[in-house]
Amino acid sequence: MKIMFIEWNSFGNEDIKEAFTSEGHEVVCFPFADKNARRDAELERDLTAALRRDVPDIVFSFNYFPVISNVCRKEDVRYLAWIYDSPYVMLYSYTVINPCNTVYIFDKELYLEFRNAGISTVRYMPMAVNTERLDKLCGGPSGAASYPYNVSFVGSLYTEEHNFFDRMTDLSDYAKGYLDAIMAAQMKIQGYNFIQESLSPIMEDLYKALPMDPNPDGVESKEYLYAQYVINRKITGLERAELIRAVAERFPFDLFTPNRGFTLPNLTNHGTADYYTQMPLVFRQSRINLNISLRSIRSGIPLRAFDILGSGGFLLSNYQADLLDDFVPGEDFDYYESKEDLLDKIGYYLSHEDERAAIARNGHDKTAARHTFRHRVREMLD
Repeated sequence: MKIMFIEWNSFGNEDIKEAFTSEGHEVVCFPFADKNARRDAELERDLTAALRRDVPDIVFSFNYFPVISNVCRKEDVRYLAWIYDSPYVMLYSYTVINPCNTVYIFDKELYLEFRNAGISTVRYMPMAVNTERLDKLCGGPSGAASYPYNVSFVGSLYTEEHNFFDRMTDLSDYAKGYLDAIMAAQMKIQGYNFIQESLSPIMEDLYKALPMDPNPDGVESKEYLYAQYVINRKITGLERAELIRAVAERFPFDLFTPNRGFTLPNLTNHGTADYYTQMPLVFRQSRINLNISLRSIRSGIPLRAFDILGSGGFLLSNYQADLLDDFVPGEDFDYYESKEDLLDKIGYYLSHEDERAAIARNGHDKTAARHTFRHRVREMLD
């Protein structure tokens, strides 16, 4: 097959192109700069011309773009999109039902929402990694490894430009109290998120403090926007900071994050780790890698978890239901259910080196056997 790859600055570009070619397919690239565009006459003309010139069998992109879908519908070309961001508001564009589409999402619970609504163009597919590339960089799980890091976390603290919550300075006292209560309750619960369904009593206050409107071509609700882009991100930031503080009080902690101003005793803030060249080595050279999922991910396995497993690192994650579909706790990875459980398990695995190393090897090998980009390419094109 000939694949037209919509190329923008996304994770996994080289990995997916290599997977397509390794599976015997031809790849042509179409540069795509404005990934926020829903309508763009110039882009539509350029893509139409490229489709007629190159005549691909399939157009593929990481994440879903309504403007791409509409052109593919007009030109009668299949469009495959694989969403790795969460939340992702463009998934709620009415264009998602275009018959040319197959849109893959990595969160099974979210997929079921679409399936139960009768939308057949959305399907479930977990994320993936290129274990061959990672093994060359990291030496694989069986290679010799030093461990300069005991416990590590790589990711945003959501104190940067993502933080819409703190812009809501004009909330009423009632709305502030209500938000504090539901956020505190949500932080105690893993595996179920109730924020979106709880916002109706304060929607007017939220809108006054931070106006947000659904897109003209979208069916997303205001509750969705505030829950997923404002409140769940704030909860995630609070949760990550709280857990990092708790761990750093008991164990040496290495943090890799854009926020260089976050400091604690017993914590080393290394700043950002490059996704391709540095992050896999951090995972491989850490005895324990924490995954603290963004709260808008309902049940899915975050890309970060696959990155850890594929690098041969030991994964200790919050509870995500989809992990249990593919991996066995205590055999391929482990998860924690509370702050106290997290601290107990860190202490246990730091003092049981052989068991920890065996679990990391198992997680890597299972990922390499079932969850590479080549596996996903076969699944998409089957």
